[in-house]
Amino acid sequence: MPAKHDSKRSKTDALLEDGTLNPTPEKVRDPKFQGSEFFDPHDAVQVKYEMLRRVSIDNASVTDISDECGVSRPTYYQAKANFDAAGIAGLVPKRPGPHGPHKVHGEVLAFLQARLVPGEPVRARGLARLIRDELGIEVHPRTIERALKKTAG
Repeated sequence: MPAKHDSKRSKTDALLEDGTLNPTPEKVRDPKFQGSEFFDPHDAVQVKYEMLRRVSIDNASVTDISDECGVSRPTYYQAKANFDAAGIAGLVPKRPGPHGPHKVHGEVLAFLQARLVPGEPVRARGLARLIRDELGIEVHPRTIERALKKTAG
């Protein structure tokens, strides 16, 4: 989602809103990020890009650079794979957690649809209880509502 352009919004607010705020800027020890107006340890994408550049162009050690950038070696290799696959966009952190109603598909969806009564409102709390009791799966009522709305639309 594109960020809103608000001249009163600080860079930190923009990074936070865009999901690119480095949660541990104090761990970035790379000298370029110390007291620079351009290099910002709060910008996770910039830190990762500079880390990749230093290894690729300056032939620096992955261990040394990942340490200077305040990340683990596996984080370096993941950033490199993401960058190789998607360019700079691959360095933008992904939103954590599930993306969509991952528990409500196949058997669970069929179970729900079999219990819907045409013309009656969806009673998601009751359906959540039935799923828990009969299938042994915990599903939030709101997840049920979203999944049923998606299949109806």
